[in-house]
Amino acid sequence: MTLTKRKPASLDTIKAPIESELKKFSGFFKDSMRSKVGLVDIIARYLVRQKGKRVRPILVFLSAKACGEINESTYRAATLVEILHTATLIHDDVVDDADTRRGLASINAVWKNKIAVLMGDYLLSRGLLLSLESNDYFFLLSTSNAVKRMSEGELLQIQKSRQLNIDEKTYLKIIGDKTASLLSTCTEIGAASATQDQHKRTLLQEFGEHVGMAFQIRDDLLDYLGRKSIIGKPTGIDLKEKKLTLPLIYALNHAPRKDAKQALKMVKNGAKQKEIEWVVQFVEANGGIEYAISRAEYYSELARTNLAPLPESPAKESLLQFVDFVMERNS
Repeated sequence: MTLTKRKPASLDTIKAPIESELKKFSGFFKDSMRSKVGLVDIIARYLVRQKGKRVRPILVFLSAKACGEINESTYRAATLVEILHTATLIHDDVVDDADTRRGLASINAVWKNKIAVLMGDYLLSRGLLLSLESNDYFFLLSTSNAVKRMSEGELLQIQKSRQLNIDEKTYLKIIGDKTASLLSTCTEIGAASATQDQHKRTLLQEFGEHVGMAFQIRDDLLDYLGRKSIIGKPTGIDLKEKKLTLPLIYALNHAPRKDAKQALKMVKNGAKQKEIEWVVQFVEANGGIEYAISRAEYYSELARTNLAPLPESPAKESLLQFVDFVMERNS
């Protein structure tokens, strides 16, 4: 089956069918983090100011609307994934010793690591309680599995980065666990909030998994394309952090042995700027960029195919546009 190519859309266009729901969600999200402890409330209000693109709630609402009608449980689903995502970002900033997040000082930079870790723990517990209080056991099951996968993926990447022996199969498992798991949870519980149709739920869960794979491969590609990546990392940061991603993995396996050993040595020693330029040229010359593009396109096509059985609607069209947004965005 040949699927029609669409013009890339902006995030504003993509979220147009759920604009009113997103506005209501902002209040829902803010209320869900409130606490009687003054410091917790101050940090929660600060977190609300660090408003990101809201990609995950957008996917929850669009998935729900593509399968049925948005309702109160959809708002709880969107709030749950955004709370858990926020908690993981706080913990990530502590681990990475990051000073900023979304243009503002990070929680650990303002309140130090101990408070940041405890705030992340608080948010995780709020997300769990939000589900339990409303008997949203399926939401809890899906998101708990995602958090488990995200943790395992991060630990596997750390282990393999130290050994510098990541093959393509391992790389795909890492990005599936680290990135695709939460996006598939967003689309799965969004669908589950609006329909009992198990086939539709499965289609949306698979859509999220596939678009998540395309998202991360595309993001890793942009590290080699001379631009800032989708999540704002400066070019070459993966090489500086000794991370082996798909373009480099492919090139290492298809380059002359001497060149591959030199590239690996540069990465192992923490590549400097001139070395980064050499490695980028090495990856391009040995087909790594072209191959990674083809793999991202493969997963994006799977994501589009997952949506094909759904009835036509503005929400379905936005989900299709989101795939193009992932594939064609350059920053």
